[in-house]
Amino acid sequence: MTETIYDAVVVGGGPAGATAATDLALAGHSVLLMERGGRIKPCGGAVPPRMLEDFDIPQSLLVARSRSARMIAPSGRAVDMPVGEIGYVGMVDREEFDEWLRERARMSGAERLTGTFEKIERDDEAHPLVTFRRERGGPIERVRARVVVGADGARSAVAKQCLPNAERVKCVFAYHEIIKAPERDSEAYDGSRCDVFYQGRLSPDFYAWVFPHGDTASIGVGSANKGFSLRGAVSDMRSDLDLTRCETIRREGAPIPLKPLKRWDNGADVIVAGDAAGIVAPASGEGIYYAMVGGRFSAEAASQYLVTGEAKQLKRARSRFMKEHGRVFWILGMMQYFWYSSDKRRERFVTMCDDKDVQQLTWQAYMNKKLVRKKPMAHVKIFLKDTAHLLGLRAATR
Repeated sequence: MTETIYDAVVVGGGPAGATAATDLALAGHSVLLMERGGRIKPCGGAVPPRMLEDFDIPQSLLVARSRSARMIAPSGRAVDMPVGEIGYVGMVDREEFDEWLRERARMSGAERLTGTFEKIERDDEAHPLVTFRRERGGPIERVRARVVVGADGARSAVAKQCLPNAERVKCVFAYHEIIKAPERDSEAYDGSRCDVFYQGRLSPDFYAWVFPHGDTASIGVGSANKGFSLRGAVSDMRSDLDLTRCETIRREGAPIPLKPLKRWDNGADVIVAGDAAGIVAPASGEGIYYAMVGGRFSAEAASQYLVTGEAKQLKRARSRFMKEHGRVFWILGMMQYFWYSSDKRRERFVTMCDDKDVQQLTWQAYMNKKLVRKKPMAHVKIFLKDTAHLLGLRAATR
């Protein structure tokens, strides 16, 4: 019996894995994309227009375009942040979006397989064996890979087996309910607005959200507090917003990592991407764009490894990502650590969001995925205002 050998086996078919599989296949490598199937990650679905441009995503995959965000403080005070002329926040439904990405990988030359990853085995041959089951309780099957790309999400089985301390990554646990959207907009729900709740009763250390998806909406919450009831918080939110009457289409929950792993490769033939690499933005929880960037960088590094045979090429993925996005992640991490720690600070944080300079720079950074450097005086003004809030020299509300 002839053993099947692939240049790359990609474990996980979310945005990171599907992007990696597409890029590797287009680079001329033989690729197997292994997806567990039947699982949809809980996700608000927000994506910046830059993602559509960078990854050639059709506008037709957007189920809604949000023109503003509403930040709600513990007191109930709401601050609206209109996107203005900069653009919009696109919204996707992960069930449709992820499948489109996987199918694009197949059309690009990758082979698709539905199965559950078991482990990586090694024998006397030069390349590892990837073991999996096509169905629960089914026989274990094996394929050989010159390189393995682990894109199997937070708490990645590939990362746990192959990378040091990967099991210790800190996570926020997210839960959301996809509901049928109300037939009419109201003050409590607007199909063109993303609502973000910074209230300790809904999340003691993160935030809750209502994101419109056209005919549906995502009502969700995240928290690292294992004793906190995520389902209870969503139930309370739906009751507060008069959304209990809306039909529930599906419920989903999963951990979301909020800190990049210190290593993305094993120094030999395994590399990780997306949630498996820990690249979800702190404070915002944004993951789709960063997952696709991470998938692309890991694919490029894996391709260089396959061409040159030099395992050191695998390190390029993390170093490149951190060079481009590490500073933003660090700032967002500090912001989450400080501003999400109490309702008093959350109240001040929402007040800061009412500042036009803050709004403009926030949206520009979100759309462009980098810190804005063209307006130094605006940064100075924001720094002085932030310092006043930190020291309690300004009232939390107006």
